[in-house]
Amino acid sequence: MNEHRINVQAIINPISGVGSKRKIPKMIERVFSGDNYTLEISFTEYPGHASELTCQAIEKGVKCIIAVGGDGTVNEIARAMIHSDAVLGIIPKGSGNGLARELHIPMDVRRALDLIVKGHISTIDCCKANGRIFFCTCGVGFDAAVSQKFAGEKRRGSLTYIKNTVEEYLSYRPEPYELLIDNQTIKEKAFLVACGNASQYGNNAFIAPHANIQDGKMDITILSPFTPLDIAPLAIQLFTKQIDRNSKIKTFKGESVTIIRQKPGVMHLDGEPIMADSRVEISIIPKSLHVLTPETVSFTEEVQNLFGEVSRFFDKKLPYIFR
Repeated sequence: MNEHRINVQAIINPISGVGSKRKIPKMIERVFSGDNYTLEISFTEYPGHASELTCQAIEKGVKCIIAVGGDGTVNEIARAMIHSDAVLGIIPKGSGNGLARELHIPMDVRRALDLIVKGHISTIDCCKANGRIFFCTCGVGFDAAVSQKFAGEKRRGSLTYIKNTVEEYLSYRPEPYELLIDNQTIKEKAFLVACGNASQYGNNAFIAPHANIQDGKMDITILSPFTPLDIAPLAIQLFTKQIDRNSKIKTFKGESVTIIRQKPGVMHLDGEPIMADSRVEISIIPKSLHVLTPETVSFTEEVQNLFGEVSRFFDKKLPYIFR
């Protein structure tokens, strides 16, 4: 028996996100079939199962845990891996894929697997909001209201999202917030307050364009009340990484943030809506998760990805908009 075998555990959520996962187990088996690997593949059966499987794998000394699913699955597995020696591999199969996109992990299964085998490890920061861990963004206000609405939808895609966003906007009222960022106090009436460990919500919507998931700081974005005329420029800037240039946006960096609002309500953690107190304490946990990522990201790849997204969006979605 080879002493230096790498134990690999793949955890697949068979129902999350988009696209069939029928072929994925076979693809994983092919890649990890050599003598260097011991592979186990598990399927999640209920909410919370992914993190149980992860904890068991870590106890057994598994060195590499591969998450196959959407943001919910990836987060559940990653949360259970914080401060462990295990390394996370991601095969993104969700509708947003926030963490995978942030880390430049390919959306294509075969390319994502190639990247896992190459074995380049990055160590990233995580964050906590009222004790709950998130990886990309959390927020209160309008985006949390949209995520709550979106969670109830049968069809999930960029268009459902845009439809919900517009409907929610028409009825949404800005709220006053008090923010304590490190030692600074800010009082603002805002449409939303987002804390970004990563730069995007997922789907390449960049709410905190300068956020860096390895810098030990969060980027806080405050969006002031705006009029319908501001919507188009804001939307374009959101998807082209330029929202911080908008006059309705204020941005701050900090290691800890307290958001105080008038009453308890919904907040979102990586797009997942939860109820939270009127006081939300958010802090960063620096360098707490090991993930397999590409070694370098070329600019051309970035540009190709962006064009790919835009053209896919128009090809697939235009017929639905008018239904």
